[in-house]
Amino acid sequence: MHAGEKYSHKIVKKIRFKIPDVPGALGKLALEIGNQNAILGDITKIEITSHYVIRDIVIFFDDARHFQATMAAVKKLKGYTVLEVEDEVLRIHKGGKIAVKPLVKVETLTDLRMIYTPGVAQVCNYIVKHPEEARRYTSIGNTVCIATNGTAVLGLGNIGVLAAMPVMEGKSLILNKMADVSCVPLLIDCSQADRIVDVLAGVSRTFSAVMIEDVAAPLCFEVEEKLQERVQIPVFHDDQHGTATVILASLIKALKMTGKKKQDARIVINGAGAAATAAAKMLLEYGFRHIILSDRAGTIYQGRPHDMNPYKEAIARRTNLKKIAGPLAAAMAGADVFIGLSAPGVVTREMVRSMNKKAIVFAMANPVPEIWPKDALEAGAAIAMDGRTINNALVFPGVIRGALDAGAARITYAMKFAAAETLAALAGKHEVVPNFMNSALHHKVAAAVKAAADVR
Repeated sequence: MHAGEKYSHKIVKKIRFKIPDVPGALGKLALEIGNQNAILGDITKIEITSHYVIRDIVIFFDDARHFQATMAAVKKLKGYTVLEVEDEVLRIHKGGKIAVKPLVKVETLTDLRMIYTPGVAQVCNYIVKHPEEARRYTSIGNTVCIATNGTAVLGLGNIGVLAAMPVMEGKSLILNKMADVSCVPLLIDCSQADRIVDVLAGVSRTFSAVMIEDVAAPLCFEVEEKLQERVQIPVFHDDQHGTATVILASLIKALKMTGKKKQDARIVINGAGAAATAAAKMLLEYGFRHIILSDRAGTIYQGRPHDMNPYKEAIARRTNLKKIAGPLAAAMAGADVFIGLSAPGVVTREMVRSMNKKAIVFAMANPVPEIWPKDALEAGAAIAMDGRTINNALVFPGVIRGALDAGAARITYAMKFAAAETLAALAGKHEVVPNFMNSALHHKVAAAVKAAADVR
């Protein structure tokens, strides 16, 4: 696991130090940084003279206050100088992470006449006669819209559309890198479902799929449902369906590793937002029977007299059929699986100890999970992972690529099941999920999704 992945919930700085060129000088600096509970990353030598060495050191801090305290302590070291401080994450994002690039050369006047006037008229007239060929002879067939209103961005909440753009660019980059899909981020500064749907429906002919991202529940449900009714291309809310699919994939493999059966497994899902609701529905569709959802008000059950909405009412009719009431701790007692899609630190070691033998814990709140995997394992869980490993980035490149290749009008459960089963099968013997950076796996997922697509 790379340091940037392990410590992704921390802030990262690259600091240029001027260090005395004497034995033990670097060790002295590293010791002081460690004494401040900061974590060292990469160390790069920049310049060396007879008197000093200049090094760039990447350091992980808990927060801005931790950074300032560490720097104050380091500056007290005699002979050490801080030359420059650079925010590593901001540096990577400077100028944005994506751009539109041409796919054909434009080097001569003949090239220009072929791609623009007069040659382009030939393609236009062809599409007039054969509109179905627009996917082949334009970028439409390989272009996806990624739309957000910035109301539920990762673990940051309602931070607005501008602050959501780095996430949209990140997903665009992943789709392009792992699945050769072109993406256009679209920021919609609105929280009215019908207006969002109107905007997306109005531009939908530009794309072969629409991904809805980081839209808060229950608005996201309404937007997805209404938009899919109006367009003949897939509408994929990754926060719901990508997350649900990677959870299913992880659970398929984890059950195999622990010897548990899906029809017997008792599952507790903490959270009742988009991801949690979609995960519960997918697990039910796949054949899991015993599922309880819990939110801030406790377990969800049909007829609960408070803190309900139409979407909770709908899922309550299919889960917690024994109408078990009470807090999350009561629901987890004797459970086989915990799936967290909620808030940091809400699960204790005692709650994990109360679970069934060979318990499976997927604590997926971002950026800090419901319980750290290390703590869950020490409390007796057989498998414990968080959202940095069980991540929807394993799913959406292959699902979108497969849907585009199939010319699908929507993404079905069969396609998502195919993706989940493929991911589970590709995981190593001792892995719950495969390595995201293996680009071949995304194309294997895409092939399975295409094969499962209903394109009638």
